[in-house]
Amino acid sequence: MNIWKLRIDTFFHYTDLIKELVSRDLKLKYRRSFLGYLWSILNPLLIMIIMTMVFSRMFNRNIENYAVYLIIGRTLFDFMTNSTSQAMVSIRTNYALIKKVYIPKYVFPLAKVTSGMVDCVFSLGALLIVMIFTRTPLSPYFLLFPFVILQVYIFSCGLGFFLAQGVVFFRDLQYIYKAVTTAWMYLTPIFYPVEQLPEQLQWLVIHVNPLYAYIAQFRTLVLDRTFPEPWLVVAGCVWAVAMMLFGMITFKRSQDKFILYI
Repeated sequence: MNIWKLRIDTFFHYTDLIKELVSRDLKLKYRRSFLGYLWSILNPLLIMIIMTMVFSRMFNRNIENYAVYLIIGRTLFDFMTNSTSQAMVSIRTNYALIKKVYIPKYVFPLAKVTSGMVDCVFSLGALLIVMIFTRTPLSPYFLLFPFVILQVYIFSCGLGFFLAQGVVFFRDLQYIYKAVTTAWMYLTPIFYPVEQLPEQLQWLVIHVNPLYAYIAQFRTLVLDRTFPEPWLVVAGCVWAVAMMLFGMITFKRSQDKFILYI
């Protein structure tokens, strides 16, 4: 009990540092940008327009309100991939600070995923614009979106911790991860309905791909205007907690060796 109390106290002791790192990441991302934070809205909006033009003829017949369907999937997927990719190299890019002063090393990947979450929340402005343009009705269920974002955030933190410690010892992991996320994108029903996949592949995507649970929950809240099926919520929470525990355990076991390899 005392160990957990100490860890919680340590975490809150460094919350100001985490906030500062998140603020720095956001400022650096939009530094010298004329439109600044508006790019968080414009970027997903432009990508959605292009992808809608390309894929709408193939899938629009089977999907009601394809533009909203597409931007929801793309927003959550980009949040996960961008934040974990940044978290993956966070230990290496902060090696000078790690060598000079004592700072809990988990702070760096955690800050990267947190800044990714803030960016994701900004980008939801693009979703609102598309909903208004397509006359998609708003419902009270839309207000539950933070619960879905929280699940993706916890999952991304766990995956970020695992990748951050892994790339310290195996630099090629960052290149492998790019290939993995590309395959992951095509195995996630972002721009196509999962029903178009063969039955065996459908089962794998629904039950083995955690992003399916998160995207399906968000789409249910926005497009179906109802609460997601309980099994989707349970699956999303289980994936999030399991990945967080896995990431924390692997990170904790290897963090003392970082100084020898970075």
